[in-house]
Amino acid sequence: MKVTSVKGTNDYLPKETALRDYLQGKILETYRSCGFERITTPILEDMENLDKSEGGENLNLLFKILKRGDKLTEALNSGNPKELSDIGLRYDLTLPLSRYYACNRNNLSTPFKVIQLDRVFRAERPQKGRLREFIQCDIDILGSSSTNCEVELIDTTAKALLAIGIENFKVRINDRRILKNLILSAGFHAEDSDSVCITFDKMDKIGAEGVRNELLGKDFAADVVEKFISMISITPFTLDDAKKYCTDTEAIDSVASIIATVKQLSGGRYDIEYDRSLVRGQGYYTGTIFEVESLDFGSSIAGGGRYDNMIGKFIGESVPAVGFSIGFERIASILMDRQTAISASRPKLAVIYPDGEVVAAIKKADEYRGEYDVTLYEKPKKIGKLFGKLEESGFYGCLILDESAEIKVLQK
Repeated sequence: MKVTSVKGTNDYLPKETALRDYLQGKILETYRSCGFERITTPILEDMENLDKSEGGENLNLLFKILKRGDKLTEALNSGNPKELSDIGLRYDLTLPLSRYYACNRNNLSTPFKVIQLDRVFRAERPQKGRLREFIQCDIDILGSSSTNCEVELIDTTAKALLAIGIENFKVRINDRRILKNLILSAGFHAEDSDSVCITFDKMDKIGAEGVRNELLGKDFAADVVEKFISMISITPFTLDDAKKYCTDTEAIDSVASIIATVKQLSGGRYDIEYDRSLVRGQGYYTGTIFEVESLDFGSSIAGGGRYDNMIGKFIGESVPAVGFSIGFERIASILMDRQTAISASRPKLAVIYPDGEVVAAIKKADEYRGEYDVTLYEKPKKIGKLFGKLEESGFYGCLILDESAEIKVLQK
């Protein structure tokens, strides 16, 4: 049998798990201090819900679960591959939240400010930074269309990042309505919007020339492509530039207001700027979209946006919704690589006892558990090796039951 974990998943050593627990704890503490409430949902979702969720490329990464028993036999006999699966693993936390709200909204406050900190699953090609099982740390506000929700989410997410030691970052913001206006003003048809967005989303990686070549490769008219390229080649491209091409000035004013308000709140600890090339891959976004970019590591570490139509798929009426998700795995990986030391809330103490004295050892440990996290160790023949392991594991000290009533300090 294989001793390694499945590709795209990880086992974590105690030290790594302690760091992950610490980070999740600080994020959760920050979220709660800002008035958000935590819920949990199942990892399983109905395939019909997943298929209709407009999850973009993520829909190609679904883990599907086969039907069972007679239903599987019937599905196999049907010859239709789509009949083989009726449930799947969630690929993010937004769809489950939308279903949850649709089911429980009569018992929830409005607006509903919610935390989800849980595992999601995608059938990624395993590589560094891309896992098949990973943690997302989400906050969402449901039931309000006010741009104050975006401000609150950005502010709370920034507070959480600062609390875990991520300091050098900036927030990038755009609006799907502005993006769609730019695309239509260049001459693309409305039904082409998603395809253009998929290509435009690669702007940071392939540049304007790469975007041009890919759009031409999709057989879009050359004059339309050239007009679009001329627009996106303007540097810097400001909200004032956007007004020259967009009829939806409400969206532009909305982004400008969010930027101005967040800058007042940030106090210079981080910046926020309009980025016309920010797309976000999920098709369910309807308005504001945003990401947090780490300036130290050159990568996105959080992202989200407004998805006002998702809940309506379940209940037949529009419910405004907006959310922000911290990319926990990327941050945890960065901090592990830096060998970040966590400030444990309580020091660790070892009680070392001779053979036959476990009862006395537990009683002695209980005396110290009000102040320390206490671990019991049966006394080995070579105690020096144990001291070394305790030091490596961050123990403050140890108490040797049959030698001294005083704590031997290991960490000074």
